[in-house]
Amino acid sequence: MKDYYHILGVAKTATEEEIKKAYRKLAHQYHPDKSGGDEKKFKEINEAYQVLSDKNKRAQYDRFGAADQAGAQWGGFPGGFQWSAGGQPNWEGMGFDPSQFGDMGDMGDIFESFFEGMGMRPRRKTYEKGADLELQEQITLEEAFRGIVKTVRLRTRVTCAKCGGKGAEPGSGFEKCGMCDGQGEVREQRRTFFGTFSQVKQCATCHGSGEVPKKPCVACKGAGRIEAEREVKIDIVAGIDDNQLIKVKGMGEAGERGTAAGDLYVRIRIKPHPAFARHGNDLVVAKELKLVDVLLGRRIEVPVIAGGTVAIEIPAGFDLREHLRIAGQGMPHIGSRARGDLMVNFTIKAPKRPSARAKTLLEELEKEGFDR
Repeated sequence: MKDYYHILGVAKTATEEEIKKAYRKLAHQYHPDKSGGDEKKFKEINEAYQVLSDKNKRAQYDRFGAADQAGAQWGGFPGGFQWSAGGQPNWEGMGFDPSQFGDMGDMGDIFESFFEGMGMRPRRKTYEKGADLELQEQITLEEAFRGIVKTVRLRTRVTCAKCGGKGAEPGSGFEKCGMCDGQGEVREQRRTFFGTFSQVKQCATCHGSGEVPKKPCVACKGAGRIEAEREVKIDIVAGIDDNQLIKVKGMGEAGERGTAAGDLYVRIRIKPHPAFARHGNDLVVAKELKLVDVLLGRRIEVPVIAGGTVAIEIPAGFDLREHLRIAGQGMPHIGSRARGDLMVNFTIKAPKRPSARAKTLLEELEKEGFDR
C-alpha cells in the first residue's frame, strides 16, 4: 500500500499548510520539464497531494489506505479479500476494523452471499443433516477373542413413525411455501456503510424445500423427527483392539424432514483381564513353577484364552528368566485365520526348608552335575 505521508516526507499529524509546503518543494524538484526531473515521481507526489490536501479523502485514506490500492482488490480492501479458517471474512488481514462503524450487521453473511453469487464460495445446504454420534461399549478379552454381536441403546432424534419423516399428517400432503413462493430462498437487503447489499438466504419457513405441510404432523410438529430411544446391533469382529472405532452408517441422529441421517461411531474398550496381558495380537501370562517340577521335567499346564489349558514341556537348558513362546495361542488377526502367540512368564516358587534326607539327595545331585 502506498504511504502518501512518506511520499511527501511529512508526519501523519502534519497540518494542511505543512502538506502544501512539502508538495510545492517536491513538485518543483521533480517536475519533468526541469533538469533532473522524474515524471513517475512527480505523478506520485501529485497523487499524494490530491488525497492529503482534501479533508474527506485524507480521512478515508487514514482508515482504509490508498484508493487506487483498494480499487484493485476485492471489496475495496487494501489487503485483498481474505477468508478465515472458520469461513468468515478475515477483517484484520484486510486492513479493516469493522468496530469503527458500530453495528453493521453480520458482515460475514453479506460477503459470503456476495461471493456465492460469483461462484467463489459453496452455497449452503438447504437442509439439516442428522448429527454423527459416538458412544462407548465395554467388552471382555474373551469377547474380543471370539467376536460378538452387541445391542446398544441410545437416546437421540429418530424418524417420526407417524409421518415417516415427512413432517405432514398422513394423507394431508404439501403446498407451495407462501413465504418464498416455492423457491426455497428469500432475498433480503441490508444497508451498511458500504451501501445496500442484496442477500439470498434459505427460507426459514420451509427450510429450503420450497413447500410446507398442509397440516403439520402432530407427533413431530412438522420436523419429521422426534426424541426416542434407539437400539442398534453392533457386530464386533474377532481380534478387535482396545479403543477401536466401529462405524454404523445411518444410525446416528435422524435428519430433518427425511434428509440424510448421521452415522453412529462405537468406541470399543476392552476390560483388563485378571490372567492375560495383551500386546498387539500376542498375549502374556504368568505361570508359577515348583522347583521339583522343573527338576523332574514334568509337563506344565498353562491357561489359554480360548478356554482350558495346554500342556507344555520346558526345553532342556531353557533360561526361566525368558518368555516361553507358544505359537498360535494369542489373539486372532482381523480378517484372517492367523493368530498371535502366547508368551509364558515363569516364576519359581521357593521350596520350604528341606529335611535332612532331602538335603542329602540334593547334595548328591549337585555332585553329579545336575545343577549345570
